[in-house]
Amino acid sequence: MSQDPDFAAFAAERADALLRYGYVLSGNPHDAADLTQEALARLHRAWPRVRRRDDPEAYVRVTMARLHISVWRGRRREHLAWDPPDLTWDDDRPADREQGLWRALAGLPHRQRAVLVLRYYEDRTDAEIAQVLGISRGTVRSHASHGLARLRSVIGDTEADRSLR
Repeated sequence: MSQDPDFAAFAAERADALLRYGYVLSGNPHDAADLTQEALARLHRAWPRVRRRDDPEAYVRVTMARLHISVWRGRRREHLAWDPPDLTWDDDRPADREQGLWRALAGLPHRQRAVLVLRYYEDRTDAEIAQVLGISRGTVRSHASHGLARLRSVIGDTEADRSLR
């Protein structure tokens, strides 16, 4: 594999941000690392073409989203875990609330989580999300609505539990 200094500089500079994006998509640090590595490998193969467009990061992010979709389409919908996650938090600090939100987001079905991440983290429109995920705009809105309702119920339940203590 030939070494291109522009690609190496891009990969070194953006790897951490792409890894964080992969974590938001997958909810798992190991899957995030796999997504990042595979997307960067695909970018390397397409580097001459992508570099001319001046937007390699967008290419990698779309590739990561599509890879994530292809993985969860092939897997079972349930994830067996040795220790079930604890969705409650005891502290009122914003960092703890944010961690609770990420845990609640990780509990959503893959498609709902992908729609919410693309909409609120990536700030994508419904049409862009539909194109990335290969679904209709109505399905995007449906997944967003169901995902937000489920997040509200999970977060609302934990807020009610804390107020009873």
